[in-house]
Amino acid sequence: MPLAPLRWLYFVLGCAFFAIGVAGIILPAVPATPFMLLALWGWSRSSPRLEAWLLAHRVFGPTLRAWRAHRVISWRAKAIAWGSMATSLIYLIVWKDTAWWILAIVIAVMAYGVWFMARCPSRPPPPVTDA
Repeated sequence: MPLAPLRWLYFVLGCAFFAIGVAGIILPAVPATPFMLLALWGWSRSSPRLEAWLLAHRVFGPTLRAWRAHRVISWRAKAIAWGSMATSLIYLIVWKDTAWWILAIVIAVMAYGVWFMARCPSRPPPPVTDA
């Protein structure tokens, strides 16, 4: 069964975001988790098989399942992301001759990332019990 044009777009976006997320594992300035969340979003609209594969993935699966179930970002993931952003920003400021406007954009994007992650819970809510 051929994919409709919109499903193709979601599929391609999912693949592109997944590739960027994999690069984020290696490159300190690129966070992996947000791109994996975007890959999951794209594949959830285009490929149930790839969506299930990503949710069951040994490395990415637990984080993605926690996000999907409770909008949770673990303290570990937050610390890694914030540490990577801080390291990258220090590198740009100290060792690179970066244009001020590029630095301003980087700082704005990183500040949004820090704010977004800070407002997300780090643990799932406790189970509700009937008294």
